This record gives sequence, C-alpha cells and structure tokens, in this order.
Amino acid sequence: MLTNSRRGVRAVALSTVFVGGLAAFAAAAQPQAEVLHYWTSGGEAKAAAALKADFEANGGKWTDNAVAGGAGDAAMTVLRSRVLSGDPPAAAQIKGPNIQDWAKQGALGNLNKVAAAENWDKVLPPQITSIMKYNGNYVAAPVNIHRIDWFWANPAVLAKVGATAAPKTWDEFNALAEKLKAAGITPLAHGGQAWQDATIFETVVMGLNGAAFFKKAFVDLDDATLRSADMNKVFDQMRKIRGFVDKDFPGREWNAATQMVMNGTAAMQIMGDWAKGEFLAAGKVPGKDFLCAPVPTQGGYLMNVDSFAMFNVKGDDKLAGQLLLAKLIVGEKFQETFNVYKGSIPARLGVPMDKFDSCAVKSSDDLKASITAGTLVPSMAHEMATNGAVRGAILDVVTQHFNGSMSSADASKKLADAVKLAK
Repeated sequence: MLTNSRRGVRAVALSTVFVGGLAAFAAAAQPQAEVLHYWTSGGEAKAAAALKADFEANGGKWTDNAVAGGAGDAAMTVLRSRVLSGDPPAAAQIKGPNIQDWAKQGALGNLNKVAAAENWDKVLPPQITSIMKYNGNYVAAPVNIHRIDWFWANPAVLAKVGATAAPKTWDEFNALAEKLKAAGITPLAHGGQAWQDATIFETVVMGLNGAAFFKKAFVDLDDATLRSADMNKVFDQMRKIRGFVDKDFPGREWNAATQMVMNGTAAMQIMGDWAKGEFLAAGKVPGKDFLCAPVPTQGGYLMNVDSFAMFNVKGDDKLAGQLLLAKLIVGEKFQETFNVYKGSIPARLGVPMDKFDSCAVKSSDDLKASITAGTLVPSMAHEMATNGAVRGAILDVVTQHFNGSMSSADASKKLADAVKLAK
C-alpha cells in the first residue's frame, strides 16, 4: 500500500499535471514507464508501437518489456515474479478479475485524478468502468474491446465446395466442414493450446445455449448448469470439431493458424478479432481476401477488454509516466490509432468509425445491440469472466476432453467438480 508520504507525492503530482499542465511536471521529472505486455505478433506489435510512439511524442521515456505467448499466461508469470521481488513494472497489461485481485493485494495505484480530469465516467461504458474500478476507485485504463466470437474465412477456399459465406448455425458449420474435409481441405485452422481450445469451447456454449446459460456457467459458476445435459451437448459439438482440425495442431500458436487461413491451407479459424490485425498487416482486404462473420452465438457478444494497470512504483519520473500513459490510453486519438492496428474497437464511446474497416463497424454495431439485448458477456477463455484459478480449472478439463476420449457426460461432471474445487 502507499505510505502517507507517497500519497502526498502522488496527490501533488496529479495536481501539477492537471492544473499546471503535464509539461510543468515533466520539467521536474521526465515521465518514464516500463510497460509489460504480450503484444508480440504482427498486428499486435504494430499496435504496441503506436502506444510507444504516442507516449514518446508527449515527452515520455518508454522501456519495453514484451513477453511472447498467446493469452498472456507467460507475461503473468513474469509479472507475479516481479511484484513478489519488489520490482514491479510501472504498467502491466492485465484484465478482468485479475485487476481486482491485484487491487485487493494493495499492488495498484489510484487513477481517480486522471479519470476525473479526462471524464472517464462519461466516455467509457458502464460495463467497462465496472472492470476498471476497485471499491469505486479507478485502478486500470482500458485500451480496447475485442470480440471473441468471430469466424475468419478464406473465400477462395470456401468457393471450392460451393460456399459463399461463413456458417450461421453450428449445424451449418458441421455440414460445411464435412464437405471441406471430403475435398481434402482442413476445415478449421486451430492451435492446440489450452486457451485456444477454450476460445472455441466458449463460443459453442453461447451458440448452443445462449447468454443466460453462459453467465450462469462461467460468471455465477452454477454447479447444476455446469453438470447439465445442455453442457453435455457442448462437449458433443467439441468432439465433432476435433475431427475438423489437422493432425499438426498441437502447440501451434494462434497467429500460425491465422496464416493457414491466409495462405489457403485451411478454410476457417475461430479467434478473437486480433486475428484481423494479422490479415491487415499482410495487406489483405476484408470482404475480398478474407471474410469476417460472427460465430453462431444466438445474438451474443463475447467481450475481451485489454487494459493497463499501474503498479505502485517509486520515483516522480515513474509516477509522471503512469499518469501520462493512462491519459493517452483513453484519449480519443490513441483509441482510434491503436484499435485500427490491433483489429479491435475503441473502449471509449464516441470515437468516429470512419477509419475502421467493415469488420470493426460490424463489431461496433453488434456490441451496441448486445448491450440493449442483454447478451454481452465477458469471455471466460480470456480471463474476463472469472478468476485465474477457476479459469485454469476449466481450461484443463476442456483440453483433456478435446485431446482425449473422455465422454461428454464425464467431461461435464469433471468440469463441475474442477470448478467447485477451484472456487
């Protein structure tokens, strides 16, 4: 926790920044920030570079600490080690319940002053602010909104079996995948990693059973829902999907699977919209070189929000860096530039969408519709719905089932038992 003297320093710093201007503060201490993140693939790296450039253009000194590994599991291991050793980075990419967990431990700084000065309560949707706050105080800054439930498809490959669009139901998906497989084409590009298995799994949960069921299962962790016959049907569909991936999928990174769709060795991929960043970075055009379409989820929207939490650090230069970074992250300019590169959409309300591609516009429209319909749900696979221990327990069961011969009924029972132990 911050000492009284440190609280005083932070209060003075914030007052100087937003009353006298950030330049006045920087004259005494150049803003510095070591930023821990896991944006290392093509589109992600380009987006991270945009944040670094914006920070440095405003007088900051950026120290990059990028840790490769999909879903950020490796980065979180590094973060825990750094915090336990008393040497946390100034800012780290964390999200969902993990933000609350770090805040409970007293590891995070208070961003209320910058949030008030920049009107975060007005420019961010309440579904986002509730994630960024702990006990009513801002402790993190949101970067974007990613949609998880996307099909990415190669139209030229689909055309080989007479298909002109991505499937709209899971029955249609199964039928199309059978045609592709019979034609010697890999229907689904997939990387055999636990978080990727879970990404597909949660879209099937939504598609077969809807948003209310999803919330009961992965937000409320309702035991009866996890053990239900409807959950058995999800594992039945996962078993079918297992037959539609190629034999070399184990251990494959997500962006390598995206490349399979891009080069025509596979027809489709189920992945969040960071995959679009890979297509765009390669000069591909949506609607021409690749198709984007929501996975069948009964009008649902699986949400993943990247964010940066500011950890308790010493030094006026680091405190100034945190304030500058938080201000820029939620600023309209950065929200536009970053998300165009990243493939996501702005977390900030009111950012013009004229520079965004058709996939992003579709995502933005569907997000608004899902908020109205009550079908916007936090992703389980991407650490938005529940804490790390429960998520890990779910991923273990999903992966064991996907890679083994476990029956659907046994998988549902094991899922419920694992969640009960992890809670």
